[in-house]
Amino acid sequence: MFNLARLLDRNAERHSDRAAVLMNDALFTHAELNRTVHAASAGLQEAGVGHGDVVAILLDNCVEFLEASFAVNGAGAIFLPLNTRLATDELSYILGHAQCRALIVGDRFAGMVPELRRRCPSLALVVGVDAQGPDGQGPGIDFRYDAMVQGHLGVAKPFASVDRADISRLMYTSGTTARPKGVPLSYDNVLWKIFDHVVEFGLTAADRTLMAGPMYHVGCYDLPGIGTLYAGGSLAIVPKFDAAAVLSAFGRYDITNVWLAPAMLNAILQVEAPETPERFDTASVRFVTNGGEKMPVSLIRRFQSLFPNAWLADSFGMTETVSGDTVLDPEHVIDKLGSVGRPLLHVEARVVGPDDADMPPGKPGELLLRGPKVFGGYWRDPDATRAAFTDGWFRTGDVAHFDADGYLFIDDRKKDMIISGGENVASPEVERVLYNHPSVLEAAVVGMPDERWGEVPKAVVVLRPGASVTAADLIEFCGAHLARYKVPRRVEFIDALPRTPSGKVLKRELK
Repeated sequence: MFNLARLLDRNAERHSDRAAVLMNDALFTHAELNRTVHAASAGLQEAGVGHGDVVAILLDNCVEFLEASFAVNGAGAIFLPLNTRLATDELSYILGHAQCRALIVGDRFAGMVPELRRRCPSLALVVGVDAQGPDGQGPGIDFRYDAMVQGHLGVAKPFASVDRADISRLMYTSGTTARPKGVPLSYDNVLWKIFDHVVEFGLTAADRTLMAGPMYHVGCYDLPGIGTLYAGGSLAIVPKFDAAAVLSAFGRYDITNVWLAPAMLNAILQVEAPETPERFDTASVRFVTNGGEKMPVSLIRRFQSLFPNAWLADSFGMTETVSGDTVLDPEHVIDKLGSVGRPLLHVEARVVGPDDADMPPGKPGELLLRGPKVFGGYWRDPDATRAAFTDGWFRTGDVAHFDADGYLFIDDRKKDMIISGGENVASPEVERVLYNHPSVLEAAVVGMPDERWGEVPKAVVVLRPGASVTAADLIEFCGAHLARYKVPRRVEFIDALPRTPSGKVLKRELK
């Protein structure tokens, strides 16, 4: 079966001297990328990483992230991209639940390594990327990534053989539960995703995709992300999102496409006034994929002015489906305003009512998906897997409807989900932390509108009798256990949470 890393062999043969990766002032050809990935893969295998092992990657956007992801697959192992904004508590839970064997970690996070190793007994190997220290590596780091690569350059070791059902990647999604769920993505899932995106977006070796969002995110890595490499094209990496820097990168690298979360696109549109597009050269951009938020016509007009040759491809996708399940075609950006388009070639979609019967056009119901790029079930969680599937259809939990022309509209988000700046925040996860505070009797977390991030978490708290605590105290408490974007921006105290007769918290009332 095709190991995903083998696409690098093919590109090295056919596009040897053409650019594969660009970052800052550096250019890496397809031949150089392939040679480095083979060396890293051989080094990991020599260190004991093999078929089915989980290898986590905790890196900011960099060329090494891309190399490591392919090298892990090249060794026959499963790569696990970690959200760089997570706290030590959250990372240790994921590493433990994934039974992670190895970690490739950047210098910025090296201080967490001793604690992560203490909490995760399965973590047998830690490789540092630019790790600091008098001997070139920090505490708890076994060896350096660059030394591993240099020591194995030219090693003639082919990439491992895999089966189509083998897991290529393991990703953790906040979902709607108090703990994140593991989403295993098979080689089959990833390859069918690539096939669909190559067809939908017409990807060729002439394409250059800008990785402007975090590379651990399914949007940046997959929409279309590595699909561009599959077609023989190039990837340009931005170390950290900055609206002006991203706008400059379009012309600098002759970018043809980019994925942008709604908050990222909004930030870019604020930088450049539509009447002066010449400040940035965006003529090469032919499509921008976006998260499907209902953008007003005024902003679409600004987009069209700033990107005169680009298609604003609103889309819907999930981690469980390797992103990009529906796309709005360029002919209907205005007249189907608010739609996320129609399903891709190998994606089936239904909207069903409470009895799982198909809903007629215009009537909302739960969105169900089926197809070869839909994952097969949650990692080490049979109960969640059973609840997520009905007769082979994946239950997204999203409320949606089709119009008479077959265009999909998302009416509501997953229950309890807050989307802040493109990041998913599961309110039960934040509530779990609040309940650990000795002064808190009850807590509910909802989304609060925010001009910059779209929405941010807000906590509504009922205190224990006689207890006294300030909003600032609770925010600080959450900050010690959660990533910053998950920490409530406001805390409101009330006497009792509104509930249904069955005891369920009425979050709509709180909102």
